[in-house]
Amino acid sequence: MMVGITGTPGTGKSTVAEVLADRGRRVVHATETVGPFVLGDDPERDTMVVDAEAWAAAFEPVDGVVEGHLAHLLPCDRIVVLRCRPDLLEERLAARGYAREKVRENAEAEALDVILIETLDLFPAERVLEVDVTALGPEEVADLIEGFMDGTVAPSFGTVDWSSYLMEGL
Repeated sequence: MMVGITGTPGTGKSTVAEVLADRGRRVVHATETVGPFVLGDDPERDTMVVDAEAWAAAFEPVDGVVEGHLAHLLPCDRIVVLRCRPDLLEERLAARGYAREKVRENAEAEALDVILIETLDLFPAERVLEVDVTALGPEEVADLIEGFMDGTVAPSFGTVDWSSYLMEGL
């Protein structure tokens, strides 16, 4: 079974994947597989431009976990969308040294449910788990993901609402 862990940058995908790997799960980091599909850089957004369609088509399915903010584009058996309150996400991204505009862009994408909506466009509801990681530690998130993988945690989404973030400053 291939399980994807996706979400806006800064939601904890890599950290949770590390916990799962420590527990013996096979983990593939999407960033380590996109190299041949990088079309160039987008200096304005401080990111690489990836031919995501070609990457997803060429990706060899794995029995394990694939983590990355593009993981929801892969043919996963189950997909987990990590969510984080936008103000905390801003703190995390600023601590990584992201430019203010990039921090804001990612926080707004989180508030607008961008990754969740993309995921729901590609997967049936019974294969999706949305997890609000704001008040959870990586071990707790890993427990939920493993429960989802083994069928003891039910699919769920639509309980996270960060729309108030968008109203701040108006």
